[in-house]
Amino acid sequence: MGTNFYRIPKSKEVMERHQKLHNRIQRLDWFDVGQLSCDFRTIENPEDEWSPLNPWDEFMDNMQIHLGKRSMGWKFCWNFHDNKYYSNKKELLKFIRSGRVMDEYGQLIDTEEFIEMALEWGEPDGLVADKEYFDKHERHSYFNSESYYDRFIDGLRVSSSTEFS
Repeated sequence: MGTNFYRIPKSKEVMERHQKLHNRIQRLDWFDVGQLSCDFRTIENPEDEWSPLNPWDEFMDNMQIHLGKRSMGWKFCWNFHDNKYYSNKKELLKFIRSGRVMDEYGQLIDTEEFIEMALEWGEPDGLVADKEYFDKHERHSYFNSESYYDRFIDGLRVSSSTEFS
């Protein structure tokens, strides 16, 4: 059992998103069956195709970015999302500080306290999902492959997967 942590936008960004959502909804033609049939996705720029997101999906897009997970006995495990938002420790810390941090239970956590906790969690001898770990725990032999091993980026334990439970 562990705890997942997420980067969420600062209040100002949420309010800006809210205003954009409100403006988009006001422009919708609620009686146009064409709008209904495309889930109220619109063409914002005439040169573009239909937006892949309806107004609500656009509002929620990237609202919660999974940062990582802490679990007893393990080093903190970061989620680098295939380098979508950050690709190294410096970029990660800048990204975290550009928003707020929330745990999976909806509790806000002071950003600097989160960073300190995550960098220290499981140090110096917490578990890492690597060849040594999988060899020792043969019951996990299906996962004993380099594609499942954790990576290390700037001293951070980074999951090989972007999906966490």
